[in-house]
Amino acid sequence: MDVRDATREDVDGVRRVATESLSASYGHAIDEATITAAVEEWYSPDRLTASLDDDSEVFVVAVDEGTVVGFAQSEVSDGRETVGYLDWLHVLPDYRGEGIASQLLARLKQALVAEDVDRVEGRVLAENEEGISFYEEQGFSEFGERTVEIRGESFTERVYTVFLDDTEAEPTGLAARETDDGRTVYVAYDESARGSDAPFFAVYLDEARTERYGWLCGREESLNVAIDTMERLECNDCGNRRKPVRWDAAYL
Repeated sequence: MDVRDATREDVDGVRRVATESLSASYGHAIDEATITAAVEEWYSPDRLTASLDDDSEVFVVAVDEGTVVGFAQSEVSDGRETVGYLDWLHVLPDYRGEGIASQLLARLKQALVAEDVDRVEGRVLAENEEGISFYEEQGFSEFGERTVEIRGESFTERVYTVFLDDTEAEPTGLAARETDDGRTVYVAYDESARGSDAPFFAVYLDEARTERYGWLCGREESLNVAIDTMERLECNDCGNRRKPVRWDAAYL
């Protein structure tokens, strides 16, 4: 088994792994047409080639006798902290249980450490029990969940995170700051949303996190963030925008 950086020659293999892995993990909850559409949206040859050429992405594959049997992909986002968003980690169903996912994650972490990433954040639909077990076995902590819409149907998505610095066992948590009008709010640096230039962090009016205030732009440390009813975010100071998760962008 060879775990290495992905190349353009791996495109067809990655598409096959994505299709078979998504079907095995979500086929009981999501119809085949939706899974096929997801692969075409996110793993078209053009999009894969762009990802492989993007310096902000880390893309590794597991290869057995010349065949791609698994892959992991992460995007690095800089801000107050540097986050590696784990977009996908997939292994062919026939190769599961052999430790390939753990090898892929280990290789991915090595690359992210070289990029000075502070923590890795991954998301998995609650219907994927195998994926949830994997995150927990790998030392990730669940710190939130959200609802995503897939072709008009609502699903619960769980968010997991792990720090790459072994000396820091807990999320950075809340930090108090003052708004321009003198109000004290609390920034949750352990609750982030991916932005085009840097993460956004959830902001609360109280330390118990019962009442939301809005969002903080991780690039400008600005609270001047616009949000609409679909939770699309944009920093009015620098133009940083929320990047949708894969399911959101494909189906909303």
